[in-house]
Amino acid sequence: MNVLMISPGYPAEMQHFTRGLAEIGATVIGLGDQPKGALTAIAREAVGDHIHVRSLADEADVVRQVTEYAARTRIDRIECLWEPYMILAARLREVLELPGMTVEQTIPFRDKEVMKDVLDAAGIRTPRHGRGTTIAECREVAERVGYPLIVKPVDGAGSADTYRIDSDSEMESVFPALRHIPQVTIEEFIEGEDMTFDTVCIDGAVAHYNICRYWPRALESKTHEWLSPQTYALRDVDRADLAGGREMGFAVLQALGFQTGYTHMEWYRKPDGEVVFGEIGARPPGVRTVDLINYASDIDTYRGWAEATVQSRWTQPVERKYNSCWVVKRAQGEGRIQRIDGLAPLLQENSEWICDIDLLPVGSPRRNWKATLISDGMIFLRHPDLQRLEEIADGFATRLQMFAG
Repeated sequence: MNVLMISPGYPAEMQHFTRGLAEIGATVIGLGDQPKGALTAIAREAVGDHIHVRSLADEADVVRQVTEYAARTRIDRIECLWEPYMILAARLREVLELPGMTVEQTIPFRDKEVMKDVLDAAGIRTPRHGRGTTIAECREVAERVGYPLIVKPVDGAGSADTYRIDSDSEMESVFPALRHIPQVTIEEFIEGEDMTFDTVCIDGAVAHYNICRYWPRALESKTHEWLSPQTYALRDVDRADLAGGREMGFAVLQALGFQTGYTHMEWYRKPDGEVVFGEIGARPPGVRTVDLINYASDIDTYRGWAEATVQSRWTQPVERKYNSCWVVKRAQGEGRIQRIDGLAPLLQENSEWICDIDLLPVGSPRRNWKATLISDGMIFLRHPDLQRLEEIADGFATRLQMFAG
């Protein structure tokens, strides 16, 4: 089977999904705005042929080039796991009359207001919400929803351009920062824990699912530089206190009619136990959270997604052995990394439970922590006992220090 993979090497997780396609026997045709030689080694080895376009954002030009290519070489499937270009993938499927999500089916996964409208109609609890395309509309929705509230792009991902607003004056002050965003969604701020429900589906059935917990909440991680954010992939996904999120996750997939592929849903667990939908993407979780899912069960869901997508099967032997966790580190100071303190004793104490350490080496320029969630590096951990894993993660969060200057 010939699979056209949009952006086979970026973001970084894409190279592993591309590798998964090649490993299960698919012939991968890359499509991206960089030449094949500029792809990462993993993606370059997995890609058989490659279509180099000027810009993936130029939909008309991409459709033209892919149509011309398809006249010479058969394309059986088109896949995209990078959120900004999922509508492009759907458009190409429609033009070439290929299976997979159509534009109409993709829109509810990209437009957060359409998404919540569909789920409201299905009786699923979503935050009170509304769309804003002008300052006047934003004011009207804010008055109707009430403070505190969240403002974010209708088609955003992660916490980019996301703001908590607590008053009319704060709303007015954030308008200049939103000028580059055509439409925003304004929604009720939900007090509670940030959780995920991640799945690989085949023909409308969930073949594998995962639940993560963020610490602290995503918006806090984006706001406070001194934090070392953590995400936990939970071993006991069948816990009674997670039942509401599980059931809502399955209901959301059914309401949106999702069929085959990876999904990433975020939901909130309130102190009183109520669960509230957050948002969902027809894509895997980012920030290397797929690696956490893999570490928790010693599986490869990059390859598992490829099997599900191309062969409509799931052969990964899932045994939930561990809770897994990543800890993000942010250096103190600006400039280049000058030193890393506290790593040696942490390695000695916890070597059995460390999966990977990916820190910027001394001499590297520090990353902009507001622009990239991985900041200046990550540590990946796992342990069968959740409380013990939290203790180990806290050690890396507090005792491991990076300094720049």
